[in-house]
Amino acid sequence: MAVRRIEVRERVMARNDEIAATVRDRLAAAGVASLNLMSSPGAGKTLLLERTLQALGRELAIAIATGDVQTENDAVRLARHTDRLVHAVVTNGACHLDALQVTSALDQLDLPATDLVILENVGNLVCPASWDLGEQQRVVLFTTTEGEDKPVKYPKAFQRADLVIMTKVDLLPYLPFDADVAERHVREVNPTVPILRTSATSGEGLDAWYDWLRARVAGARRLVPQPTGT
Repeated sequence: MAVRRIEVRERVMARNDEIAATVRDRLAAAGVASLNLMSSPGAGKTLLLERTLQALGRELAIAIATGDVQTENDAVRLARHTDRLVHAVVTNGACHLDALQVTSALDQLDLPATDLVILENVGNLVCPASWDLGEQQRVVLFTTTEGEDKPVKYPKAFQRADLVIMTKVDLLPYLPFDADVAERHVREVNPTVPILRTSATSGEGLDAWYDWLRARVAGARRLVPQPTGT
């Protein structure tokens, strides 16, 4: 009997990439900046976003979609800091967001009235690295409570990052973590990526993060296609 192999995963990912391209086009046409925020569990994505909403929520129209395996806890936390709808995507066990889920979130937004869309991915440095969500930028967090070799253990996430954020640097005096060694590991897999050292508790490095976001928003606005004259 002949055996036919069906590459289900490849077909699913190909379809995801098609949807992601549509997401990217929609965001670009509206002049909306977008980023995919990835990290291991507990690296501080949600706390960083809370501080971001507190600092920039009046200046920028920020929309957020959070991905979580079972709960809406992160979305509830973030909703306390904004009057805009925070989209909670419960993946029911899936280890990453996908482009179709992002499309559903965008359908609920007034894109022309939005400056920035942030996609807080599921806490995982493996699966999310392989799935295009249609974002313009990828931001990877890793924290001082993890090992310095995290970037070389999970290189794909860091190779594709447009920004790397080291979090919880206020804990460095109390941990056997060498920040310089950690940054060298980042450079091994992504030699040119910007790296920020931050603490959402003390505020260290957050102004640089806010400026980076402002620059992404300004860049997206400049790239809006202009109507041609008749």
